[in-house]
Amino acid sequence: MKSEPDVYGWDDLVAEGEGTWDGVRNHRAKNNLAAMKIGDQAFFYHSNIGLEIVGVVEISVAGIADPTDPEGKWAAVKVKPKEKLPRPVTLKQVKAEPALADMELVRQSRLSVSEVRPAEWKKILSMAGA
Repeated sequence: MKSEPDVYGWDDLVAEGEGTWDGVRNHRAKNNLAAMKIGDQAFFYHSNIGLEIVGVVEISVAGIADPTDPEGKWAAVKVKPKEKLPRPVTLKQVKAEPALADMELVRQSRLSVSEVRPAEWKKILSMAGA
């Protein structure tokens, strides 16, 4: 789950305790949000500034309509911070890792919410020292 850290970063989520992941206007990203269930985990990725995975969030409320969409066509979820990664994993590191070559973060880099497969999840955690 990508967010620009100067707009809404990891520290903002930690300070809030729970945040709404809204404003997604891409169909693939919307489908990824809609597939999430309470208790699922996701990486928190700082886009534009930093370009790095910095933490893990947990879905606390799933399947809600995006409150920023008056027509109710777009999806949203609520997330809570679970843990900050011991070491951020940069996009450069992700792209340099052959095991992550097919990751949506690499293949469809503009997606604000991308799928992470189990093997990719484990590799990212390993790279982060978690």
